[in-house]
Amino acid sequence: MKTDIKTLTPQPVWGYFYELTQIPRQTGQMEAVTRFMVDFGHSLGLETEKDIAGNVIIRKPATPGFEGREMVTLQSHLDMVPQKNSDVSHDFLKDPINAYVDGDWVKACGTTLGADNGIGVAMAMAVLADQTLQHGPLEALFTVDEEVGMDGANGLKPGFVRGRILLNCDSEEEGKLFVGCAGGADLNISFQYKKGTPLIDGDVYMRLFLSGLKGGHSGVDIHLGRANANKLMFRFLKEAVRDYGVRLAFINGGSLRNAIPREAEAVITLPKDNVEVLWELVADYQDLYRSEYAGIEDHISFIAEMTDSPDMLIPEEIQDDLINAMEACQNGVITMLQDFPGTVESSSNLALVKSSEGLIEVKILVRSSSESRKAALLSSLESVFSLAGARVEYGSAYNGWQPNVNSPILKVMEHVYEKLYGKKAEVTVMHAGLECGIIQGIYPEMDMISFGPDLKHPHSPDEAVSIPSVARVWAYLKSVLADIPVGS
Repeated sequence: MKTDIKTLTPQPVWGYFYELTQIPRQTGQMEAVTRFMVDFGHSLGLETEKDIAGNVIIRKPATPGFEGREMVTLQSHLDMVPQKNSDVSHDFLKDPINAYVDGDWVKACGTTLGADNGIGVAMAMAVLADQTLQHGPLEALFTVDEEVGMDGANGLKPGFVRGRILLNCDSEEEGKLFVGCAGGADLNISFQYKKGTPLIDGDVYMRLFLSGLKGGHSGVDIHLGRANANKLMFRFLKEAVRDYGVRLAFINGGSLRNAIPREAEAVITLPKDNVEVLWELVADYQDLYRSEYAGIEDHISFIAEMTDSPDMLIPEEIQDDLINAMEACQNGVITMLQDFPGTVESSSNLALVKSSEGLIEVKILVRSSSESRKAALLSSLESVFSLAGARVEYGSAYNGWQPNVNSPILKVMEHVYEKLYGKKAEVTVMHAGLECGIIQGIYPEMDMISFGPDLKHPHSPDEAVSIPSVARVWAYLKSVLADIPVGS
């Protein structure tokens, strides 16, 4: 019998999470979900505001006897990453997420689940609605458009948020208290040309499709060594162009700057006499990739098929410059942190490449806990593509969140965790970007911690959230709120 996620424990949290799965809320499509949150706040009779950026804040008075406690801000973001498997028919602009229970996990049918950060939103909603909890004055801040550019956090103004303690509910490992995160920056690259090159007489046309990769969050999963579909495709194209007379007509790989690319496709032309050997080359590369990524990637698929004639070819000089730059581009983990062993310091995600008439666009997301190393990595990547004749522009950027190991709220949360579970929580930093760094810049006196339940593989269709972990983190959050100290 299929389990309805609305009936899971704690029921209020899962009930609100289910409601969120029914609202399309990919980044940039925030109207429906912000309206839902405003209506939710009004339905509880609570003070509710929406700022010019679209962020929603709902304030709840203290439980009688707790009025003197420090005010707490529960913070989470409303948007989700839209990713789906190629064989799934799903429109993120209008279709609800089809969530289901698989053992101890909640997953979605072939799409991202939106537990990043829907579970954080649902927990804050449950706190606002629960009249049995003990807590001081609190507010819940629901930011918009976090996944691309962190526009909601960047749009916050002084005075909109009143709390002196911020509990960010957007991390994904239970038992860890995060006190810092990496900053990030986008690199936007373009190869421009006036017109394509005519097709070559006698050539035939093929479509290459690389799929089945796991992908994932370019901050959370970058250290796992997963394959990048763009890197694999251009590795193949370099040999195919060099040795088999292949010409490139179209390329499309990846979709979002903060997701490791899972698929890439290309349309190529080649001499008819080389078709059989190219099919063999594709099969050889599929075997090679499966061997190299054995134990990491389980379902790499690389196929070639005959296709219709493209309109034009990418000019040969542009094609060669693109292939060489994509091959030379640094991707994956670059440096590791010394103070927090096992944590990535700097990384690059070669996120997207797409061709259209007269234009090829490449997008890269660089992350680093060090501003100087972030700048150095961006400069290195800029040099690679500038040498290839591309136009390189710096896109949106956000600062990292600097750790404060003397944080008063950290001491409270460490104490509560050990009291509940008989062991110490791990205090660490994360490589993924959190809105805390931006909020810290606007509210420098705010004391911040990030925590959350176990999530697997956010930003990919394999995303899953642990049911028992949600229950434990909900109990932990309630205990933390009850232990917030008296304000100064």
